[in-house]
Amino acid sequence: MTEENLKATITVSAPAEAVFDVLADASTHEAIDGTGWVREPLNEPHLTQVGQIFRIRMYHDNHPEKYYEMSNRVEVLDRPRAIAWQPGQGPDDGGNLVGNQELDFGGWIWRYDLEVAGPSETRVTLTYDWSKVPQETREDIEFPPFPASHLDNSLEHLAELAQNR
Repeated sequence: MTEENLKATITVSAPAEAVFDVLADASTHEAIDGTGWVREPLNEPHLTQVGQIFRIRMYHDNHPEKYYEMSNRVEVLDRPRAIAWQPGQGPDDGGNLVGNQELDFGGWIWRYDLEVAGPSETRVTLTYDWSKVPQETREDIEFPPFPASHLDNSLEHLAELAQNR
């Protein structure tokens, strides 16, 4: 762990395209998530372009509403090498948004880098980066908001999904 990001790496027994396909399908994110916070997608789950907004239902015991929604903006989509998104929310925290109107992105990013490690193997590095989170947000949310083991758990879930595709 560095001061403003966490990284974890795993080698998956699946080709990079298969791993990328799992990541580019937001309907798999609940199964990948190692915290239990992520739920089902609320709109088109297939990530196809940078700037695309995909919405996800969430649950967290420490959130004031327990159940809430996040709008995520695709930041990187480089098939099959990298994919990243930045979570955000609207002004009412309820996710009652159309398109990307009035979204406020927190500055943290989830990024997956994929590297061919063999004929049917892919080395995946997951990075959770909060280096661009504004100070006022850091006063309300502790970063990282989960233990480092969350990244390892997520990568293990990803590997299982990709290997079974």
